[in-house]
Amino acid sequence: MAEILQKDGTWVFDGDALRLTPGRDKNVGLLRRTLGELVVPLGALAGISFEQGKKSGRLRLRLRDGSDPLLHATGGRLAEPHDPYQLIVDSDRYGVAEYFVDEVRNALLLDRVPADPVDSYLLPGPAVPLSVAAGDGTASFDGEMVRLEWNWKTEDAKAAAGTRTLALTDLTAVEWHPAAGLENGCLRFTVKNAPTKVPPKYDPNAVELWGFKKDPLMALVAAAVQARLPHPAAAARDVSPPEAKALAVPAATAEDGHDALLRRLRELGELHRSGVLTDEEFTLAKQAVLKRM
Repeated sequence: MAEILQKDGTWVFDGDALRLTPGRDKNVGLLRRTLGELVVPLGALAGISFEQGKKSGRLRLRLRDGSDPLLHATGGRLAEPHDPYQLIVDSDRYGVAEYFVDEVRNALLLDRVPADPVDSYLLPGPAVPLSVAAGDGTASFDGEMVRLEWNWKTEDAKAAAGTRTLALTDLTAVEWHPAAGLENGCLRFTVKNAPTKVPPKYDPNAVELWGFKKDPLMALVAAAVQARLPHPAAAARDVSPPEAKALAVPAATAEDGHDALLRRLRELGELHRSGVLTDEEFTLAKQAVLKRM
């Protein structure tokens, strides 16, 4: 087991999963504190890195595309204080951080975890029921229904329509955008057969966000909904033209053992050239493959 404890949080790796617990430091983002402890299975990881600085460093996890509904709903737009997959490391703990990285990388290598995208979520998303008030409204989600309630700051025509209730089965997508510069952000839901391109200020299916403290919490609502919608990869398969499905070539049911080992050697070489594997790690892994040949 590998463990690193910092003011920013605590990360623990037991060989099968990483347990990420946010710290109580004032610089820890509100989203991370609200989300709480996060368990990331090893199979959801595409990589891990550690960046050193003069006063502090940063551990970063890279998840496989499509594995986490929070990352999908936010599109990588979470700022550093709110990103649960980063940990600030004090300079006197650099050695521990490097050891932690080595342990996770070795486990990824030994378990032969691929870095390619997945077609189902490997993390469950935030727990429900969930309710957040920010911007021009309050968004609530109980696992089946989304409820949008407006406040005194809501544009008149939008507020006049009253509280909006959306069934999960009527939704095709959800997205969260933070406010950036002069551009306001939003939490927006796409309803079946009713797409809209109007600004969030006038959209009855969107909460407009102005860059205040609670804006990131709307990302939790987005992630909770996203986790219960069809996975994007599955949706893409469902809309494939029938002709394409008919002409698809079936995947091989088994691989030639020798060819698989040769391919593994090429993969190790690429990992070594890209810096993911050290010289020693590459040598040991290559020897293990050669023995099997």
